Amino acid sequence: MSNESETDVDEETADEEEQAEGLQKGDVVKLAYTARTVDGGQLVDTTDEEVAEDDGIDTEEQEFGPRTIVLGENHIFPDVEQDIYGKEVGDEGDVTVAAADAFGEYDEEEVRTVSKDKIPEDDRYPGAHVDIEGEHGHVETIIGGRARVDFNHPLAGEDVEYDYEILEEVTDREEKAQGIIQMMLDMELDVWFETDTVEEEQLVESEDDEDEDEESEPEYETVEVEKETLYIEATPQLTMNQQWMMGKQQIAQQLTQLLDIDRIIVQEEIGGGGMGMPGMMGGMGGAGGADIEDALEDADVDAEEIVEEIEGAEE
Repeated sequence: MSNESETDVDEETADEEEQAEGLQKGDVVKLAYTARTVDGGQLVDTTDEEVAEDDGIDTEEQEFGPRTIVLGENHIFPDVEQDIYGKEVGDEGDVTVAAADAFGEYDEEEVRTVSKDKIPEDDRYPGAHVDIEGEHGHVETIIGGRARVDFNHPLAGEDVEYDYEILEEVTDREEKAQGIIQMMLDMELDVWFETDTVEEEQLVESEDDEDEDEESEPEYETVEVEKETLYIEATPQLTMNQQWMMGKQQIAQQLTQLLDIDRIIVQEEIGGGGMGMPGMMGGMGGAGGADIEDALEDADVDAEEIVEEIEGAEE
């Protein structure tokens, strides 16, 4: 009896070791992929610029290339993630994702009639994509003062075929950070890691807690601790990025967890020329005497009076 139990345990251990081989949850990989609807072959997404061009996509409006994803973080369809687990760099896959697990089943109740006044005048035509009270949809018809709007996802009810190739496992920390930021914000940013020593206030734990008055003030002490920090260089594009402005706290929290760091500092460098009055002091630097006199005249200052005052001060 005991021999059978030991055999079962050994088989379970072997199965676990086999399952743990290859790529697993938490690994960061670069994928090349193309996704199309099963019925009709409509292009859903691709990393291949040539594929996009062949389908009539305006490739100047977006960048193409391998995508960096973190396995287990729902950055791609769960069915595709499951297919990747256990595979190695260089492996390929072809997964059919059911509509319910892709963009959802088509729901007739999501086609609703709304007042035409809720739609901007420029979008009052069949096929227009509109946002109404926080929901995105497309206009089907407009009759009189009413509009029929379909709030289903445009690809609702469509099964999706997903072809992919695993190009690389990303292990460099800075490249990981850049790849995750690129995936979240669709922009490339300079990043670097540093271990900083900072001062923190920590609660002092007393050995005689039972003898102390419950109403006594807690005691704190200042200690130095090391913080593993990700620095991100701020750019005008970052400060104006809608996703960043609306969800920077959530994005920072995700980065902190995925990269196993203590904190994130977004660093802005403010540089440039010398200080001065724009349009006047800047224009006077290195200027000739005539330019200086013109500037003084524009400022309603008498140059001869200034010279007299200076000479009088020297005497």
